[in-house]
Amino acid sequence: MIRIARPTNDIEAILRFYRDGLGLEVLDSFTDHAGFDGVMLGHAGEPFHFEFTRERGAQAPRAPSEDHLIVFYSSDPAEWAARVQRMTSAGFQPVPAHNPWWNARGKTFADSDGYRVVLALGA
Repeated sequence: MIRIARPTNDIEAILRFYRDGLGLEVLDSFTDHAGFDGVMLGHAGEPFHFEFTRERGAQAPRAPSEDHLIVFYSSDPAEWAARVQRMTSAGFQPVPAHNPWWNARGKTFADSDGYRVVLALGA
């Protein structure tokens, strides 16, 4: 199991992006655990999930660069197009990738903290 954990300033905005846009499921959440609120997102039974935490009274930094990426691959063009459509239907528009290699292979989206997710066609 891999957990990717990072802070955020706005859990609701993160939910709109990762749950509503990317289609991840809320696996668990917590409120005021030693001054932190959080949510875990992924798919039950998958070997990874994301944990986003909000520390009360603290400001989380933005993404260090535009090239900090999480990449989701789809080998099926119809599945890839459906993922891109889900993101745009949820109100998220693609942004130009910092590395042009990704522009030729997919669509890049930025979350509310500036971290980027690439929906890539291929494997």
